[in-house]
Amino acid sequence: MYRSIAQSLSPEPVIRLRGVNKTYAAGSATCVALADVDLEVFAGEFVAITGKSGSGKSTVLNLLGGLDRPTAGEVWVDGQAVQTLSEQALARLRGRSVGIVFQFFQLMPTLSAVENVMLPMDLAGRWPASERRQRALALLDRLGVQAQADKLPSAMSGGQQQRVAVARALANAPALLLADEPTGNLDSYNASSLLDLLGELVAEGQTLVMVTHDPSVLRRVDRTIALEDGRVASRQEVCHV
Repeated sequence: MYRSIAQSLSPEPVIRLRGVNKTYAAGSATCVALADVDLEVFAGEFVAITGKSGSGKSTVLNLLGGLDRPTAGEVWVDGQAVQTLSEQALARLRGRSVGIVFQFFQLMPTLSAVENVMLPMDLAGRWPASERRQRALALLDRLGVQAQADKLPSAMSGGQQQRVAVARALANAPALLLADEPTGNLDSYNASSLLDLLGELVAEGQTLVMVTHDPSVLRRVDRTIALEDGRVASRQEVCHV
């Protein structure tokens, strides 16, 4: 069914990029990763960022996650101007407002599933210490992997690890969920199952931005933003039928 982007969206975007440029020194040369990028993402949207390798997708994700700063322009995430924040403030932004799901899970190998989910809460002090384990267990249950709570990542399948990684990303109730090729290391069954789950989160109001090459993802999103050579090449609103 067609979902209008204009419906049930906050008037203030969760993400706003204005004239964003990002360059890197490469020896005596300058590498342009992003050039004059403008985009907005509103609360409750599921947006896919696509493009060839080197198009700037990962750079955008790093800026949105507070992992990097623009060389020029403005990056606003959850009402905060990333380019003006101190390192301490950036760490708070990452801890409280942004959850990140990586392609290769990146769970702490010596921590159990429930301890991995508790870790962001411990680092950010987002919830009372007495409530963190119960919240982590509730998230694992929501993601269908509570039975794995006391297992190390090495004792879980790839699909289970990715669900734990999503639970970890949601630990501090972030305004923005970022996903970097989250289905890229999963088989087709687990990829489809994960996308169903992410779709449910979006239906409940979660804002999700995903970098992806997966065609099956593009059939589920509200919008796609295609990057080419560091610039926005196209934007497309998706009609769900």
